[in-house]
Amino acid sequence: MDMEVANSGQGCQLSRESQDTRVVLRERCELLRQYPLTLWFTGLSGAGKSTLAFAVERALISGGYAVYVLDGDHVRHGLSCDLSFSARHRSENVRRVAEVAKLMNDAGLIVIASLISPLRADRDVARGIIGDDRFLEAHLSTSLSVCEQRDVKGLYRRARAGEMIGFTGIDAPYEEPDAPSIRIDTGGASIENAVFEIMGMIKPQICY
Repeated sequence: MDMEVANSGQGCQLSRESQDTRVVLRERCELLRQYPLTLWFTGLSGAGKSTLAFAVERALISGGYAVYVLDGDHVRHGLSCDLSFSARHRSENVRRVAEVAKLMNDAGLIVIASLISPLRADRDVARGIIGDDRFLEAHLSTSLSVCEQRDVKGLYRRARAGEMIGFTGIDAPYEEPDAPSIRIDTGGASIENAVFEIMGMIKPQICY
C-alpha cells in the first residue's frame, strides 16, 4: 500500500509540497541573528593556529554567535582518520574540511577551520567549495625559527633528525598566501591582540 501511495498522483503532490516547505538560509540567519562565514587559518605547525582559533571561538560564543572550530588535529581522529600525510591525502583532507565547512555555513553557522593547508592550490579549492563571499583566509605568518623553538609536540626535532619525512617547512613546502584577508605573526603579537584584530575584521560580515 505504501508503494502505491508513493507512486500515485497524491504521492507526487506531497513530494512537491515538501519541497515548498524546505527551510532556506535567510530563515536560518533570522533564527541565529548572524550571517555565516568560514575563517580559514593557515600557517606552519606551531604557528598558533589552534590556540588562536579556539580563542576566537570563545570570543564569538561570548558575543552570542553560533560558531564551531574544525581543528586539523581533531579532524584527523575522525573525518580524515583514513588519510596519511602524503601530498595527495593532504589535499583530500583540505577538500573534506571545506565540504564540511560549507554544509555548516549552509546551516547558518560560523566556522573556523584550523589547518596547515600548505599549498595555495588546495586553499583555492577550499575557497571554491565554500564560496568566495563566505571565505576569509587568515595567515599566521609566524617564522619557522619561532615555530621550531616552540615545538610543543617535538615534531620539528623528529623531522630534523630524519624520523619524519615530508614535514611542512623542513622537507615539504609551505606556500604563503599571496593576499590573505589578514596576516598575523603570533611571534610578535599577543593572543588577546590577535583576537581583537580578527574580531574587528569579521564582525561587519557576521552581524545580522
